[in-house]
Formats: sequence, C-alpha cells, structure tokens
Amino acid sequence: MAHYEQPLNAFDDLAEQAPREECGVFGVWAPGEEVSKLAYFGLFALQHRGQEAAGIAVGDGEQVVVYKDLGLVSQIFDEQTLESLSGDVAIGHTRYSTAGGVTWENSQPMFRVAPSGTDVALAHNGNLVNYLELLDEAHELQLVDKDKHPSDSDVMTALLARGITEGRTLIDSARELLPRIKGAFCLTITDGHTLYAARDPEGVRPLCLGRLEKGWVVASETCALDIVGASFVREIEPGEFVSIDASGVRSERFADTRRKGCVFEYVYLARPDSTIRGRNVNESRLEIGRRLAQEYPADGDLVIPVPESGVPAAVGYAQASGIPFGQGLVKNAYVGRTFIQPSQTLRQLGIRLKLNPLREVLQGKRLVVVDDSIVRGNTQRALIRMLREAGAAEVHVRIASPPVKWPCFYGIDFASPGELIANAVIGDNEEEMVTSVCTALGADSLGYVSTESMVAATNQPREELCCACFDGVYPLGLPVGNPNAELVSALQRGSCGGVD
Repeated sequence: MAHYEQPLNAFDDLAEQAPREECGVFGVWAPGEEVSKLAYFGLFALQHRGQEAAGIAVGDGEQVVVYKDLGLVSQIFDEQTLESLSGDVAIGHTRYSTAGGVTWENSQPMFRVAPSGTDVALAHNGNLVNYLELLDEAHELQLVDKDKHPSDSDVMTALLARGITEGRTLIDSARELLPRIKGAFCLTITDGHTLYAARDPEGVRPLCLGRLEKGWVVASETCALDIVGASFVREIEPGEFVSIDASGVRSERFADTRRKGCVFEYVYLARPDSTIRGRNVNESRLEIGRRLAQEYPADGDLVIPVPESGVPAAVGYAQASGIPFGQGLVKNAYVGRTFIQPSQTLRQLGIRLKLNPLREVLQGKRLVVVDDSIVRGNTQRALIRMLREAGAAEVHVRIASPPVKWPCFYGIDFASPGELIANAVIGDNEEEMVTSVCTALGADSLGYVSTESMVAATNQPREELCCACFDGVYPLGLPVGNPNAELVSALQRGSCGGVD
C-alpha cells in the first residue's frame, strides 16, 4: 500500500517497534454459511499481520457491502454487525501500513463500482514497486486523484474495476492487469458472486487454499484455515489466478513462477502454528535456535526469550546448549498500536510498558537472551539495562536472524539504511560490526545466526528465498520514487560509500 508517507503512532517513541508486516487477507465462498462470521474468525487468526484497521466485504449476488474501520478485529465487529452482512462470499483484511497514513480511507477491503455496474472489492497484502506508474495511469484515466495520495491497493482496485465493461468480466480485466503489476501482492477479490485470489509471480508473501464442508477458503496463513475448520488443500502458486464459485475452483496462470518467498516469514512474521511450503514455522524457529547455539555458544545459567517471537528460537537454543530454558520476562499483550496519547512520564517508561522482568528468576543469573532480530537496537539496549537492574549477573544476546542491513520494499516496515544499527556502528568487517553493536547495546556478548543456518532451517532452496533485508539483493527490483529506495540504489552503486 505504497505512497511513502509514514504513519504516526503515539507509542512509536517509547521503544523500537518490532519489524511489522503489512497485512493479512482472507476470503471465503460458502453459500448457506455465515460467511461474515467465517471471515471474522479468519481475520482474528491473522490479527498479528496488522493491528491498525480491519474490514470485511460480503456479496450476496446482487451487491457487495463493505464494513471497515480503524482498530482491532474484535473492536470493529460485533454480533449485530456481522449478522447484517449476509451473503455467499466474503473477503477480509487486517492492516498495518508500511506506507500511507492510518486513516479510514486507507483501510481495506477497497471498493469500486465498474462501468458495467459490477461491485468490486479487493484486499491486498504486499507492496508494489511500480506503484507510481500505475498511479499515473489511473490519474490520467480520472480514476484517482494523485493529490490525495491513494494507496497502491486503491489504484489496483480502480484499474481492475475500469476493465469490467459490458461484455467484459472481472476475469477479463484481471488477465490484462495482473501481468502489469510489479512487486509483492497477495489479493482476494470479489464481485459479489465469485471469490478470486491472486499471488505475485515471486510468491513473496504466503497465500493458501482450504476446503470447507460446503465451500472454500483462501488465507494468508494456514492458521486461519485451522480456526474456521477448513482443511488445507494447497498453496496458491506464484503467478496464479484462482476463481471459486458453484463450478468449483478454476485456476489459470498470468505469469511464470519465479519463487522468492520472504525468509523473514519463517523468522518472525508468520504465526508459529502456520505452515509455509510444507515447513512448519515453529519448527523452523526451533531449528534456527539450535543452529544459533552451535554457532555462538555461551556460558550461561538460563536461556530466556524476548516474548513472544523469541520463544521458539530460545527453546531450540536451550535444547542444543543444555542450558535450562526459563521465562524471565512477562509481556503485556495489550500494549501496541493505540490512539491514546501517552504522557511524558509514560513515554519515559519505554519498554517497561511492554515487558517486565521476573526478578526472582533473574537475580544473580548469567542470562542468554534470545530475540528474533535487531533493527535499530533501541529495544535491546533498554531491555539489557532493565535486566541488569533486575539483578542479572551477565547478559549474552543471541539473535535468530543475521544483521538487518537493508530496508524491505515488499511489505515489511524496516528503518532506512542509516537508522539500522548494523550500519550505524563502526566496523570494517562483520566481526568488528558485531563487536560495535554489542558495545552499543551494553551486552556482555552478541551473536547472530548465519544466513546459511537461517536458510537451512526453512528447508527451502536458497535461490527460492528473498533475503533482501540481510543481503541487499532485491529480486523484484526497487520502487521508483521511494526515498529509501533511491538511497539504497546509491549505496549499491557505491556513491554513498556502502553500508558495511
């Protein structure tokens, strides 16, 4: 959902935010079932993929009705609202904006009426790299106003709807539009009759197909299939366009497959109970922890995770190292995206609003603290200080991913290159960089898992994964008009001296 304008959040300055993916999408075709409630529970399972806004669009064959708002799924929908959304097909969306303001207009599903009178609703997970090109086209056709900075999702919806005229269907329009879209996209779409789904040729973000007793489900992750009682059938293939209605599931290709799945889905983004390309995410994270213990052993009394994302890797580290696993930090799950402005006093509390140490567990212990990643380093620095204040004798930090050195343009909210701590510290090589980061954090030692071990833990071929945030290789290219992308391009050319 690109237009390169960062959202404001009241708690952004409390401590470093974790890496955040853009969105979760869901779709269901099930005549005779309460599709709005199935969509609601599907989005509930995908809430981790976006907490700023959510919406559901339901079609009954005559029209599509969209209900969306800012906030969590459970805050937006109630029993009465869901019962008013009746039909045979529904799509849903949970949003976190990597670009674009936190506004109702940017929440999804997007909605347009085609020239033929057909209602079109669309939900999108990902980021496009040719957004400006598509925006110019939509503006020239008077479908959008460039001055209002429409999101890439809105632009796609406008162009898709425009192609549905008398004698032309949504499928006809999609066949023309999808091959021209460049970047990361998983789409669920409906015209009120049929459920459609599409995935970019590289398959950057996950998308899967499930079977209900009386229908079909499409979702960003398999955990959403589980919650609605759908059985996993298969993944939507990269470059595939799927149509689902009373005739069943029909599939066609709009592009050849060029697999470049996001490795960070395995490290952090996906729920641990999901499966991607046959590999359980939790098992991947356990294996990363085991390999991390082999690569960077530590003399410690207790392995503790940074909850919740660091838990599987910490368990794996404890298994391989023989050091006992313990819960040394308690997380307040209800502090996150909020519209309540904190006072200055609360801002100064920083990470304590989210994590609190168990002093009796930590007192006098040599701790091995396992986290999923380090971005700017603010959270880890504050955390280490808090652990020492709680009585920890030593703090050894172990990270279940390589150093993050490059921003993501395919749907994850990372900082600009200069803000990433792996680039901000002084170091002529990897070893010096790690030493500098360790000093900056105030840790007794620091170790990152290697890229080779991280990739091996996913059970996926290295050439079929996107590791751009770690290695700076962007398989889908860089977006035009994005200031961070222009900086990355300059760094890659060497005109800014590099980032190592």
